[in-house]
Amino acid sequence: MRMGKGSTKLAAMPLRKVLGGVALTATLLTGVGMTESAQAQVVTVGIDLSTTGPAAAIGLSSQKAIQMWPQKLGGWGVKYIVLDDGSDPSQAVRNIHRFLSEDKVDVIVGPNVTSAALAVLDPVATAGTPMITLVGSASVVEPQQGSRTWVFKMAQNDSAMADVMTRYMANHGVKTVGFIGFSDGYGDSWLKEFSKFAELRKIRIVDTERFNRTDTSVTGQVLKLISAHPDAMLVAGAGTPAVLPQRELKARGYAGPIYQTHGIATPEFLKLGGKDVEGTLFPTQPVVVAGTLPADHPVKKVASTFVVQYETSFGPGSVTQFAGDAAGVWPLLNNAVGRAAKITSPGTGAFRAALRNELEQTHDLEVPNGIVNTSPQDHVGLDQRASVMGEVKDGKFVYLSN
Repeated sequence: MRMGKGSTKLAAMPLRKVLGGVALTATLLTGVGMTESAQAQVVTVGIDLSTTGPAAAIGLSSQKAIQMWPQKLGGWGVKYIVLDDGSDPSQAVRNIHRFLSEDKVDVIVGPNVTSAALAVLDPVATAGTPMITLVGSASVVEPQQGSRTWVFKMAQNDSAMADVMTRYMANHGVKTVGFIGFSDGYGDSWLKEFSKFAELRKIRIVDTERFNRTDTSVTGQVLKLISAHPDAMLVAGAGTPAVLPQRELKARGYAGPIYQTHGIATPEFLKLGGKDVEGTLFPTQPVVVAGTLPADHPVKKVASTFVVQYETSFGPGSVTQFAGDAAGVWPLLNNAVGRAAKITSPGTGAFRAALRNELEQTHDLEVPNGIVNTSPQDHVGLDQRASVMGEVKDGKFVYLSN
């Protein structure tokens, strides 16, 4: 991999794995000594991750999965260029401009943060370069018009997660909910989608509060929430910052069920939250609870295989939804690059356009977090097979049946 200023160094790592059902041997390189003629024969992938800052737990999980990617795409060699945006949308914009103007990448992977992904929509579209984001919010791909036609997304939509969550709430007698979410695009999207499905299932939101990812206190917001006496609380946050409201709710004596979003599923959340997050209910994707999925779940085999491979490399309990999302990018790209390269060679505007078109014609592709079927109207392609309920039990994420 080529490294540069602001980049995240990935050590060379030979691995054998199954991604999307394809067995390959991979050696990820640091990219030194590559000649110009060799560069012309590869697909260039620019990867923007949040490996430092408030979203680091998410970005580092993505980075580890990317270390497992094979050094081939669609039969071509590949050059990965990895940059850290520090969880800062402004830095993400600078990274993306570098990918587009200096590195002339064929495709961009990332960012991890919704606000950053939204900030780079226009430059990506103007350059005619497809981007596969690693965020949960549907706002980066919906509606499929304008600059969003160049953007794809690996994580399940928050709308699908809100659907499975509110269904579980309704089935367990929840009538009222107190909401506290990030004061950014992630919180905005979750409030919108949760409100829609809550209304559908006759669940009333009795109070809405917001907080910043970098806040150190949410006492005022939590006291307001508790005074509204909801049946349950929903914290719409991601990564370790999502612990703060839940810890304060417990400290203030709230005894009702606490729901979180799919953005919490990292070992760091469990470690930081400790006993305060025990019993948390949350929607998630198959990788997070692979070991406890029902035997007949359609992606149990692929998800479980990835978990074993990931945790063999990075330790027991280390897998996250975000790692699963990043793992799914490689089979998605491998599938589309192979078809696009039959039309024209990488390194050209024509190839980037062909790759965008092929990415939106992916059918029945198994990835660790679901089965992908994209279309011109749907640049995510995941259905409800990619959404399950989970629970924090004995310090672990486990599958929770409806």
